Amino acid sequence: MSEQACDVVVIGAGPAGMRAAVTAANEGLSVTLIDEQTEAGGQIYRAVARVARTRPADLTLLGPEYAAGGDIVLELDAADITVLHGHTVWQISQDGTVWCSDGTKAKSITARFVIMASGAQERPVPVPGWTLPGVMTAGAAQILLKSAAMVPDGPVALYGSGPLLLLVADQLLSAGADIRVVAETTTFKDYLNAAPHLLGALPASKYLKKGIALRRHLKAAGVPIIKAPNGVSIEGTERATGLRIIGKHGQTFEAETILLQQGVVPNTQASWQLRLDHAWHAAQHYWYPTTDRFGATSLANVFIAGDGAGIFGAEAAAAAGALAGLGVAHAAGNISAAARDQKALPFIALHKKAAAIRPLLDHLFPPPAHILVPDDATIICRCEEITAGQVRDAAKLGAPGPNQLKAFLRAGMGPCQGRMCGLSVVEIMARAHGKSPAEIGAYRIRPPLKPLSLAELAAMDDDTPTP
Repeated sequence: MSEQACDVVVIGAGPAGMRAAVTAANEGLSVTLIDEQTEAGGQIYRAVARVARTRPADLTLLGPEYAAGGDIVLELDAADITVLHGHTVWQISQDGTVWCSDGTKAKSITARFVIMASGAQERPVPVPGWTLPGVMTAGAAQILLKSAAMVPDGPVALYGSGPLLLLVADQLLSAGADIRVVAETTTFKDYLNAAPHLLGALPASKYLKKGIALRRHLKAAGVPIIKAPNGVSIEGTERATGLRIIGKHGQTFEAETILLQQGVVPNTQASWQLRLDHAWHAAQHYWYPTTDRFGATSLANVFIAGDGAGIFGAEAAAAAGALAGLGVAHAAGNISAAARDQKALPFIALHKKAAAIRPLLDHLFPPPAHILVPDDATIICRCEEITAGQVRDAAKLGAPGPNQLKAFLRAGMGPCQGRMCGLSVVEIMARAHGKSPAEIGAYRIRPPLKPLSLAELAAMDDDTPTP
């Protein structure tokens, strides 16, 4: 029988998911942890145990924050938890049934509670030429470096803003990449807007010091860090050949690999599918599911931990995972409210300290207007090759929001279900209708959350309930 039962299903083996699973198990709950990767760690700690075992020198290159993930992996390995690596979750039901597949056979798991720790995804950066071969996100390049020690051949250019942009540039440089330029969208106005939040960020001053050190190291290595407030275009026909800075004093930098980065946003596909309550983050322009301190959502048996409920970083995510584990333990009746609150105190303090820098970062690195609302010719929906101009035309014809847009175009109906175009569609339609993005709404997400083959469905046992 494919169906299994447990107290808690945790989805995602990043810092939040691992810590949530360990905490819930330590409170006497039976826990099943499901993750797409073959090893625990998530995106931020990807393959950390294997890197420590087989490539210890790379721990120094990737930094102490990455190496620290190894301790959480050890905690997970020591706990009494059923871990399903290499399994993709493709549907979650409100009753706590989770459907997943290992790529050959689908199955379902029933649980009293679900903790979603699906983390974040990189914000799409729709610029002219971003669909050309040779263009990828900075995070994708970092994944290749972590998991396979792969470094791009030929000249590399990076464009965008935020801490990850400089971090990846520095890591690739240290690994031997030929970094030709780092082009930033942060403006002097952004620095002014962020200045009032500097004092509040001091508890997390180590991140500020790290950012300054990264910038100095890149400059000392001769890497130009230039301003590109008006955006860029990517040169090339068959593949990327260069990065052109738009503006009066624009330059073109040769590049065979171009890495884009405009911050990360919560991965909300599953929370939208469950029809949970969401709110709009005005400073960073993203949706996030609303939760309480312990990750409880508008659905009593569903909790969310980590960056899937708002971007605060790996340390805060781990603390949020522990809080979600305690919250579920209390909801299940395993610990009292008083015990939950007492055990939560150190994790609340850790989360507060780690999250102190977020208001500064949110105002220092906002997504610029030319990313939020690109020009008419720029492709927005990569699955269906829909341009920003087509979205605007549909809005003029009467499409009031992204879901109605599907009757005019196929934007959001491809395999990614709006992961790549959703935020852009919301921003473009909001501008076209003179409304706020929160008024426009978001795509409704249908199952399966990820593509699933008929063969995987057919391999399910006959007595497995059908979603």
